[in-house]
Amino acid sequence: MKRTTAFTLLAVSLSVPFPPVLLAAEDTGVAVVAAPAERKPISNAQEFVGRIDAPEKVSIRARVKGVLEEVLFREGDTIKAGTPLYRIEKALFNADVEQAQGTLERTQAELTLASIQRQRAQQLLERNAGTAVAFDQAVAQEAQAKAATTSAGANLDTAKINLGYTDITAPIDGRIGRTAVSKGNVIGPDSGELTTMVSQDPMYVTFPVSQRDIMAAQKANKVNDPKSIKLRIRFSDGTLYDQIGQISFVDVSVDRSTDTLIVRGDIANPGKTLVDGQLVKVELEAGKPEERVVVPQAALIADQQGVYVFIVEDGKAAIRRLKTAGSSGPNVVVSSGLDGGELVVTDGFQSLRPGIAVRASPPPALNTGG
Repeated sequence: MKRTTAFTLLAVSLSVPFPPVLLAAEDTGVAVVAAPAERKPISNAQEFVGRIDAPEKVSIRARVKGVLEEVLFREGDTIKAGTPLYRIEKALFNADVEQAQGTLERTQAELTLASIQRQRAQQLLERNAGTAVAFDQAVAQEAQAKAATTSAGANLDTAKINLGYTDITAPIDGRIGRTAVSKGNVIGPDSGELTTMVSQDPMYVTFPVSQRDIMAAQKANKVNDPKSIKLRIRFSDGTLYDQIGQISFVDVSVDRSTDTLIVRGDIANPGKTLVDGQLVKVELEAGKPEERVVVPQAALIADQQGVYVFIVEDGKAAIRRLKTAGSSGPNVVVSSGLDGGELVVTDGFQSLRPGIAVRASPPPALNTGG
């Protein structure tokens, strides 16, 4: 004898085929995306807003005036110190060197003649055949010739230095920016900045810290020297930089308007990931990492009573009130309310209420199914 089910009786009484009713009964629950609350080792880090600074930053300028003959670099390249950057037309500067060289040779000849005349005047004076006045005049002429020779030599050195300035070279290793001038322009000391160069490895990260915070970080690490506190960098998208830095400088005075100290850290930049002027978050690591429960920030809901999340419990939605203890990248650290392992709803909770049936699926990044 075949068993008659309630679904069969319902289908017969309504004159509706059985299979659609059965499918409708199985397709129950609100579709949501859920991820497990995880237990992870979390450092007791303090977070600040900082900015990346290049230790060496140079403004390239022309030191002599002339026609720009050639731009010798490609914008954005990484170049070595001493690499030619600009070349100024040399003809006039070569002429200045030759003119100064000629003047020096003439004054040297005059000095030679003045020395001979002084020697003759001295010999005549010793034989009582000359006068003291003539000897004094010869001595003075020799001194004047010697001074003229010194001045001419200095002018020659200046002309050679100016000729050297027609080749503008990179003063440091680093990356070069855009050029403000092009071939054919007349440039000089009044032309302003031609381009800039910044060093790339290591880099500085500078950030303001209240005196209370730096003392708390010191106490947590049980050290007396702030420079021994390690720091990490987190980018604007929440990712953590793979290098660990170290505090290298703490300012000697507090900014009276903000009651903060300027702190600077050194951090390696082997992959040239960090860029001068970049805004980042700085985390000062305080103490050993502790295992804490973390949930995605997207799961948090706030109301007048505080913060809560929906979890999936026995196929139904349930509320858990939380106390949080800061953030860790894209996650929030939970100090109470969850033990870890709970399935926390991260998307689709807008239509949920406690006790309603749910069908949970993992976030796309966690879904490894074909």
